[in-house]
Amino acid sequence: MIRYIAKRMLQMIPTVLGVILITFILFNVAGGSPALRVLGPHAQADTLEAFDELRGFNKPLFPLIGPRSVTTRAYEDSDFERTPGDWQHVDGVTYTNGMIVLAAGGEYALPVKFELRDDCDYELTVESRQPDISRDWKKEHKTFQSSEIKLGGGPASLEVRSIKLRRRMSNPFDSQLLFYFKQLAKLDFGVSHSTNQRVSKLLADGIGPSLMLTVPIFLIGLVTSITLSLLCAFWRDTWVDRFFVIISVALMSVNYLVYIVAGQYFLAFKARWFPIWGFEDVQYLALPVLIGVISGLGGSLRFYRTIMLDEAHRDYVRTARAKGVSKSRVLFRHVLKNAMIPIITNVVIAIPFLYTGSLLLESFFGIPGLGYLGINAINSSDVDVVRAIVLIGAFMFVIANLLTDLCYALVDPRVKLK
Repeated sequence: MIRYIAKRMLQMIPTVLGVILITFILFNVAGGSPALRVLGPHAQADTLEAFDELRGFNKPLFPLIGPRSVTTRAYEDSDFERTPGDWQHVDGVTYTNGMIVLAAGGEYALPVKFELRDDCDYELTVESRQPDISRDWKKEHKTFQSSEIKLGGGPASLEVRSIKLRRRMSNPFDSQLLFYFKQLAKLDFGVSHSTNQRVSKLLADGIGPSLMLTVPIFLIGLVTSITLSLLCAFWRDTWVDRFFVIISVALMSVNYLVYIVAGQYFLAFKARWFPIWGFEDVQYLALPVLIGVISGLGGSLRFYRTIMLDEAHRDYVRTARAKGVSKSRVLFRHVLKNAMIPIITNVVIAIPFLYTGSLLLESFFGIPGLGYLGINAINSSDVDVVRAIVLIGAFMFVIANLLTDLCYALVDPRVKLK
């Protein structure tokens, strides 16, 4: 078994890398600038730059791909065909016919929105001409230190049609992807912009309330649905079986929100049997757990009932009955045991979702779990929190697949781990 586990762990490495790459593409590549999505288009340039610097978004996406320079929010690419931009506030600069004109003999500093960094070089691309010398437009690329970026200074006036500023990357491997891998290697999921706290701390604080809610729902719902499905199989085609089928279909037909709203109104507000909102002690979890169990019971009961009835018509069941084995013994010692494969599949795959909590229950009942945290993060576009929840959930799903195979071998001697 140890050899099999080691082999499966090695096989999981490409899957895990694929999960990391997919989450990277979803949150870093797709959807445009994370800083603009979070802070809005009217945020100051230095604020956007600080956001990108903290999270590594001001680096190239991938290493060794494309030019070794990146844009900077200190200066937007200027095409003076329609407007002079920030150059209109610079003394000695005039604007005419889709270009700015720098007077002869003067040196003009680039009108940047914030102070440039001293620890890197900048590449300036200028499309210009000196009309007193030549009428041809020339595009020049020059590298400067931050304090050296100036235009003009010649004996003749300079006409400029476009300007681009790029920050040079000294290390070609320095990229957003490498920054992301370094974060994950240190188990650093970043900083929440809405709370200004480490995401790892938010996850640690939220996992407890989520598990206190989801684990009881999971265990009570599992035991109840399997028990009722065995009863349906025991008394199949009787009023007991038909009653539970009708109940399960009715439970499945009601929307999840209806259970929550009706439970809060009738059981908490009217009857005052439960608290409506908050998370002070275990009593506050009673109603959410009850709603979670009832809302999921219909689908689980139909699923497990189908499994039990399918096993109850197998040849080994008829053989056991022909030998005089009691009906109850056949169900609990034979049918239930042989139905464990689909039950384990359904159970183990559901385990990763216990971590993420219940989004609606936590939101409606004010339980500070990961579901509540995730909803708030989505509403406030908190990229680091959402990305961490998605990534950890994906990791747990991969591990759950391994646990499923191990459980198969434990309950079914026909399954060999090779």
